[in-house]
Amino acid sequence: MDFGDILDKWERGQSCAAQKNVMESWLRNNDVYDKDAFSKNTSSPGEYRSRLLHAQPDEILDIHGLTGDKALLSLELFFTRARSCGFKKLRIIHGKGNHSQGEAVLKLAVRKFIEQCSFAGESGYEKAANGGSGATWVLLKQQ
Repeated sequence: MDFGDILDKWERGQSCAAQKNVMESWLRNNDVYDKDAFSKNTSSPGEYRSRLLHAQPDEILDIHGLTGDKALLSLELFFTRARSCGFKKLRIIHGKGNHSQGEAVLKLAVRKFIEQCSFAGESGYEKAANGGSGATWVLLKQQ
């Protein structure tokens, strides 16, 4: 199996765990290493957290424009899949609520969901370049 085969499986959406194992096996067999990977010898847990906070998210969910109920269902599915795939950082695009009557409905729904989700860890609003207060990043607690 070459890297093209692995990429084809990835694009067809086959299981996350199988993809990760196949890709890691291919990388090991072909002497490819991740120069940015966490190294116990060179990084402290604080440096790892800092690097993770500044990293791009593993997955992005765009819910702006959905109703509150559809957004909550999407969030539940998104977080469950992200956890099963071993993702560490997520971004949720919910919009700033400019078209909401009163308070930003989706922004509030995302905040409540994160507070109640047992495996959602630290979170905050994105930098302006990534959506500002219209997008939220979340670090997932590792299993």
